[in-house]
Amino acid sequence: MSVKLPGPLMIDIAGTELTDLDRERLCHPLVGGIILFTRNYRDRAQLTALCDEIHALREPRLLIAVDHEGGRVQRFRDGFTRLPPMRALGQLHDSDPAAALAAARAAGFVLAAELRACGVDYSFTPVLDLDYGPSRVIGDRAFHRDPAVVVALASALGVGLKAGGMGTCGKHFPGHGYVIPDSHVELPVDDRPLAAMADDLRPYRELALDAVMAAHVIYECFDCNTAVFSNKWITYLRNKLKFNGVVFTDDLSMAGAGVVGDMLARVQTAWAAGCDMLLVCNAPDAVAQVLDGWQPESDPRRAARLARLLPAEAVRYPDPHRYRESLQTLAGLATP
Repeated sequence: MSVKLPGPLMIDIAGTELTDLDRERLCHPLVGGIILFTRNYRDRAQLTALCDEIHALREPRLLIAVDHEGGRVQRFRDGFTRLPPMRALGQLHDSDPAAALAAARAAGFVLAAELRACGVDYSFTPVLDLDYGPSRVIGDRAFHRDPAVVVALASALGVGLKAGGMGTCGKHFPGHGYVIPDSHVELPVDDRPLAAMADDLRPYRELALDAVMAAHVIYECFDCNTAVFSNKWITYLRNKLKFNGVVFTDDLSMAGAGVVGDMLARVQTAWAAGCDMLLVCNAPDAVAQVLDGWQPESDPRRAARLARLLPAEAVRYPDPHRYRESLQTLAGLATP
């Protein structure tokens, strides 16, 4: 099947190799990407073979993505450099800003270079949520409480990512750090007025991002829907913050997405809100429901935004000198 532009769904697979059902679903015209998890990884050779097979399925090839931030959110560990949590960079910035920025650039480069050498195209990073303290899901994934420090470190990390052959994805728009509940298992509600969210929005206002991931959080100042399902928030992002990259949903199988109904309703609502790529993970029956029942109107503008995320090369090997230097820079930082 020849598909000229990527579809709006990103789905997952169960194991370390593709099944016939996986191949059939990944070739469906509604699918434009795949997200990998720890269960899909055995070692670097297996991951490379899996990515090669996924990329060979269709043209243009599917976008292969992963949540690989560092700290406790790093899907591939054995055979990969253990990256520090982003809070470690923020703490270093408090005492030595120049060293912290160098470490952020190094972390971004190592993260991207190791993934791209195995054929993974993209990681959902950096986390731009502010470190308010009590969040059950963000915690040490955040760089800092000060938005200026978050902007500086995320910008440096982005420089490293680009040097390693990978784009950026700021998350979780418009800010998940203030609320305490974990949207994987609950529906968080942020009751602050919009003016009180100025710090949370500052990274999205100031950083040049290739994509953002919207949050499963209700912000009462703006809408009764979560940001993922809110045309008001997506319009604000496009018009007020002048963002022209890709808008991803967070995983639509999370509890925080249940506010609008079953998976078909979630996909339809997120698409109507203006999200470009919709993640349906850890729910194979729901993937079948969506592929069978969803018939969205094609949108070449959204598909073109998605196409820009796909690297020109399926595999990219790092400059060995820069890679060694980056590893040395990271050597003193604590890793989990």
